[in-house]
Amino acid sequence: MRIRIVDAFTDRPFAGNPAGVLLLDDAFPDDDRLQNIALEVNHAETAFAHRLPGGGEADWALRWFTPVTEVNMCGHATLATAHVLHTTGAHEGPVRFATRSGVLIATPDEDGSITLDFPTAPLTPVALPEGVAEALGAEPLTAFDTGPNIGDLLLELADEKTVHALRPDLGALAAYSERGIIATARAENPELGYDFVSRCFFPNVGIDEDPVTGSAHTALAPHWSRRLGRTTLTGLQASPRSGRVRTHLRGDRTLLTGRAVTVIEGELLA
Repeated sequence: MRIRIVDAFTDRPFAGNPAGVLLLDDAFPDDDRLQNIALEVNHAETAFAHRLPGGGEADWALRWFTPVTEVNMCGHATLATAHVLHTTGAHEGPVRFATRSGVLIATPDEDGSITLDFPTAPLTPVALPEGVAEALGAEPLTAFDTGPNIGDLLLELADEKTVHALRPDLGALAAYSERGIIATARAENPELGYDFVSRCFFPNVGIDEDPVTGSAHTALAPHWSRRLGRTTLTGLQASPRSGRVRTHLRGDRTLLTGRAVTVIEGELLA
């Protein structure tokens, strides 16, 4: 079985968000085996995909695992999987993935990028939980629940500098959402090519800080589209590896566009 490590939401190696990608010959093996492989790969997510019979609503079945659990949605590992399918010739044109979050479509663009069609996260304003400011290390302006597919608490902060400076208490943050915290702020200088910044902390699924989170941008896109009055935006995820996600809000669907680079290819022997 071939295994690849792909850096997603970047056009260069050793940046963006790395994902493991395994294309299976047939149906998924048992969950314990999938989880053990994801733990061995030890990136934020490892994607497993197998081809489906023709004539159905999807072309490939797709699942995502962190080192400790299966997740409902993952943008960067979906982008990485589509990249592998297209660069290896395993699939041409748009690919439809059957997932826990419904059918997700990845479309290759002429410039080499890939656009993902994901469900828009339903944002619900919530009262700021007691103690979350202390755990995060900054006072949020607003707080939103992001719904079941993501399971995060979205917190808008005062400015971009505050987002960059965060040094949260990850153990304390785990109490405030199912997956973790999305911290975001408006870009200080949009002339640099991005409209908002974010950082994502997911201690409940074994990820202290995720480098670039596609799924989080299904919540960031509607939030900042409302705030900035535009449906097409670019987000910078200000992790140490960093990466950019272009978003386009289409009502209950959000398009996420980025690039990917394969950096390692090998064979799974176990």
